[in-house]
Amino acid sequence: MLPALEPAEMPADAIEVGRIADAWGIKGWFKIIPYSASAEALFSARRWWLLPPERGARHFEGAQRLRIRETREHSDGLVACAEDLPDRNAAEQLKGARIFVPRTSFPTPEADEYYWVDLIGLQVINREGVALGQVQDLLATGPQSVLVLHQEVGGQTHERLIPFVSAFVDEVDLAAGVIKVDWQPDY
Repeated sequence: MLPALEPAEMPADAIEVGRIADAWGIKGWFKIIPYSASAEALFSARRWWLLPPERGARHFEGAQRLRIRETREHSDGLVACAEDLPDRNAAEQLKGARIFVPRTSFPTPEADEYYWVDLIGLQVINREGVALGQVQDLLATGPQSVLVLHQEVGGQTHERLIPFVSAFVDEVDLAAGVIKVDWQPDY
């Protein structure tokens, strides 16, 4: 086991926010591939929980806690260093590890801002009350995000894409689990 890792139980509200791509430099830093264009959760959390990669070499088993010393932007990505991760060799052993942080570590979003993880699973209905499906995923298309809905019709799953912009999204009610949109079923 790596000296920087502490076996630990995964927090109940843990959210996967990225993975470790590779070692960076010679002082134990590593590159991160965040799952969001806005990586505030990685910057704000001082403890990350890691699970081994789903494929490839595994240098540890089970959930491990990593004490983060610093996270920063570098070039077109993110890099970080952790306590007790002394050199490149130690950082290389984290390659592919999946990074989780507690949802409570996420910064509070501004009004009309939402974390993708909070939108997944919500039901989407239009202004007339017609159910259009459930949010399964979101796509980043550059200028906007797109809701990816799935709906069961006659035993088959249909996919629907709706831009997540104010022109089409009337209301997001997280408490009720519903997104109301200006969108017709035949679009």
